[in-house]
Amino acid sequence: MTWQGSDGGRMHVSGRRAVLSVLIFAFIGFAACMMPDNPGAFHPAAFLRIPLEVPLLALALLLLPRRMAALVALLATAVVFCLLFLKLADVGVLSAFQRRFNPYLDLKMLFDGWNLLSGAVGKLGAALAIGLVAAALTALIGAFWWACIRMTRLGRQARRAAVVGFAVILAVGLGLLAGGSRVGLKDVAELRVASYLGERLSLVARSVAEIRRFESELAADAGYAGGDGLFARIRGRDVILVFIESYGRSAIEDPRYGALIKPRLDSVDRQLQAAGFSAASGWTRSPTVGGLSWLAHGTLLSGLWVDSQARYDLLMKSERASLNRLFRDAGWRTVAVMPAITMDWPESAYYGYDQILASKDLGYRGKPFNWVTMPDQYTLSAFDRLARRPARDAGEPVMAEIALISSHAPWTPVPKLIDWQAVGDGTVFNDQAESGDSPQVLWADHDRVRRQYIETIDYTLETLGDYIARFGGDAVFIVLGDHQPAALVTGPDASRAVPFHVVSRDVSLIEAFRSDGLTMGMTPDGQGPEPSMDSMRDRLIRHFSAR
Repeated sequence: MTWQGSDGGRMHVSGRRAVLSVLIFAFIGFAACMMPDNPGAFHPAAFLRIPLEVPLLALALLLLPRRMAALVALLATAVVFCLLFLKLADVGVLSAFQRRFNPYLDLKMLFDGWNLLSGAVGKLGAALAIGLVAAALTALIGAFWWACIRMTRLGRQARRAAVVGFAVILAVGLGLLAGGSRVGLKDVAELRVASYLGERLSLVARSVAEIRRFESELAADAGYAGGDGLFARIRGRDVILVFIESYGRSAIEDPRYGALIKPRLDSVDRQLQAAGFSAASGWTRSPTVGGLSWLAHGTLLSGLWVDSQARYDLLMKSERASLNRLFRDAGWRTVAVMPAITMDWPESAYYGYDQILASKDLGYRGKPFNWVTMPDQYTLSAFDRLARRPARDAGEPVMAEIALISSHAPWTPVPKLIDWQAVGDGTVFNDQAESGDSPQVLWADHDRVRRQYIETIDYTLETLGDYIARFGGDAVFIVLGDHQPAALVTGPDASRAVPFHVVSRDVSLIEAFRSDGLTMGMTPDGQGPEPSMDSMRDRLIRHFSAR
């Protein structure tokens, strides 16, 4: 009696393990195949499908010899891991950059993804989020492997029941695949895993080929050779190139934002005109969206389309002359004003700067605005004090590249313009830096995120317009956005275009840009063209060099 009871107990435990292994296999297998790879596709209907790969795999595990089945289990676990990893990566990259994850090009961006996430929710929140995702993925893969191996070892009775169950699912799925459209159940059953992974492999192959073509472009053309006529039309004037963080077309044309930004642009236009300036505005298409601002910088300044970190890294090692270097060779003192640079910046060697004003060099003694190291007003004030005035005293014109970052996520707190004479060392901004909610509180309300995003854009436009009107002198300003913000702000499938403005007291110079589709004033024409950002370098050179 005792031994019988013991055997019965073992059989009962074995039966429960068999059922558990089949259920875990089915749940994870179906979930991996049915999980959407688009953040906008998570709805119940997305999970009302029958991926035929799951019953086919189950029958292979149940019917093949044990050693062969174990190899199938290993392969299946690797495929499930790839599916889950790629789909999670697709959701994240689509949410941030509005494109799919590219394994060949994007693995280098993991550190940048950490910077973006930690800037939005803090380092602790980012570490917890990444840790939870990694732990969940590891647990799922481990559980799936265990379930696959257990299924290769099922007893005769449990194996027979499992074979019948998965065979019925397969038969129903094949029937729907063959005639589902006739009964209104089209696409309920599918075989998509192979094509999904095949498409990703094809993407990698295309990316490798594109990188090789880009290497050929770099080798074939080093850029302009210079000459006496280069930049002759603006000889002796400061040239100030300003990138505004996350300033995209949606900031002007999206109804949620245009009601604030269009009046601001009109106000800036009136202020500039009163100070003797003219402006022309249009659009240009950025190589990136949601982040990776340096790709936009590299694209404009090199005249080549730099839409991935791999291309950027190759550009940094090339001999192609940047726009900054061309100005330096033509007699300008070149300056980089980069308040977001807080670590070593070896890439700066490519651009050819005479002076670099990174975060530590700008002398800001105030408190940071979360990720944003200093408000844009301080950045412009420090540039004037540390670079522009000394160059003017030395009789040198300045060509400056400035990155304004107050409109960078997490968009809290929102800075306010103050009297320029009160800026000092930046401690005057401490009260502003400590105002408002934390990123964690703000980002719990997406409507507030959008509202404060556009308020930071409004602040930057107001501040820059005020700087040009007061301190612009005879300088030529090129102002543009680096990229559109993430889809959370713009919505899906938004244009990749960003506003592009040219401002100067030289009316004839500004009017020359009308041939490129720009319109007079600070508000671009909604029907105007969207030339790619790599084409803007040659246009600037042409207009600045012609007499």
